Amino acid sequence: MLVPMAVSAVQYLLGDRRENWQTADRSSAGLLTNASEHTDAVVRVFAARTVRWRGIFAVHTWIVVKERGASRYSRYDYTAWGEPIRIDGFQADGRWFGEIPETVVSVDGPKAEALIPKIRSVIETYKFRANGDYSAWPGPNSNTFIQAILDAVPELEAVLPPTAIGKDYPYHGNWVGFTSSRTGVFASLGGYLGLTIGWIEGIELNFFGGVLGLDIRRPALKLPGVGRLGRPLGP
Repeated sequence: MLVPMAVSAVQYLLGDRRENWQTADRSSAGLLTNASEHTDAVVRVFAARTVRWRGIFAVHTWIVVKERGASRYSRYDYTAWGEPIRIDGFQADGRWFGEIPETVVSVDGPKAEALIPKIRSVIETYKFRANGDYSAWPGPNSNTFIQAILDAVPELEAVLPPTAIGKDYPYHGNWVGFTSSRTGVFASLGGYLGLTIGWIEGIELNFFGGVLGLDIRRPALKLPGVGRLGRPLGP
């Protein structure tokens, strides 16, 4: 657990993530085509290293949807400032304070069109939506929010990166149950300790938010701080 954390810390110290976050680039990373030129429905989940030293440990995740024929994308983030659920506060595929996001979930066409109403329903009924509900650790945070969507829409067959600290927070009040894909089971001790085993999720040991595990379906090691070593999550 400690070695990959140390590697991530060194990468942070030798990189440029310590720049002023207020002036960091938040422009489009070019991961989405112009909405008016792409008529199909779209669902995307993006992840990018979070701001400053917290990026040693964690990523921030958000979701983007577009109905068929819509001329714009809708982006949903869960943040620590202002109203927790932030709608279109940033460009849909924008850099997260300088960090280029990776694609975690990519669904287009009729399947996306069928799933968007379910996704919007989760967003509209998410219970941690009041000022002060956000908690960076162990949750609920941005990754808890996105995990709640994945739990409610198992058809996405998706799993967040091991660096998505907060994804294992039991926002639903259940400390044991089925995984979001319904292909396995989990046990969680308040989000501080936990174990997940599933075909989509792989094997994950959660130790105070850090995840150590193995992805069998898309062969990769899951390491705290470093993330995945192996096949990427996206398409």
